[in-house]
Amino acid sequence: MPRTVLVTGATSGIGRAVAARLAADRDGPAARAEVFVTGRHADSVERTAGELGVHGVVCDATDPGQVAALGRRLGPRLDVLVNAAGGLPDPAPADAAPLEALLGQWQEALAQNLLGAVLTTASVQDLLTEGSAVVSIGSIGAERRGGSYGAAKAALAAWNASLSAELGPRGITCNVVSAGYVAGTGFFRGRMTDERHRSLVQETHTKRPGTPDDIAETVSFLASPGARHITGQTLHVNGGAFTTR
Repeated sequence: MPRTVLVTGATSGIGRAVAARLAADRDGPAARAEVFVTGRHADSVERTAGELGVHGVVCDATDPGQVAALGRRLGPRLDVLVNAAGGLPDPAPADAAPLEALLGQWQEALAQNLLGAVLTTASVQDLLTEGSAVVSIGSIGAERRGGSYGAAKAALAAWNASLSAELGPRGITCNVVSAGYVAGTGFFRGRMTDERHRSLVQETHTKRPGTPDDIAETVSFLASPGARHITGQTLHVNGGAFTTR
């Protein structure tokens, strides 16, 4: 029976690459997954769904009402959930008071990069069955120089560990893929300079930036039968820019 897959934040960048990889017909037509992708804007969701041949659902992962409606739409089961929605908080209005601006920045970072994953997972938790996988997209920013964004991604990894302990007895795995510098996305909103690019590449052992496909392939593995005893982990995919032992 084909798997049912949900990828949030899948209209661009890493999320889109993950959705494309999980929708790929690599094991024959009978194995093709039924993939649902979400995004906040109807036009980009419709375009992505059409281009990838998947189901598109407009959903803001930080809106409890929209997330609840998403969960009701999926049924009766969900094999793979990928929490890919997230990003940098928007700049504060120029006339905002300093502390108000700071609070708004942190609240938005937490909402986009932590609470959206928490709400989405809670909304579909009863659809997950033995053999299901939850994969959330983290960031190297959780380890260094990440500000409010990095703090939110660090909290995502901490939450994942507790989620794994909660869902593990049901045969469900939960992991984080922590991405390093990934080129070819809109993450930096046009603010990536040549100097910064060279610096980030120089930090890696492989001397190249990551690609969305690097992350997508790791997610695909974690969602595969070969990864059934890997859970509660943060897998760093960054070319060696940050190493663990």
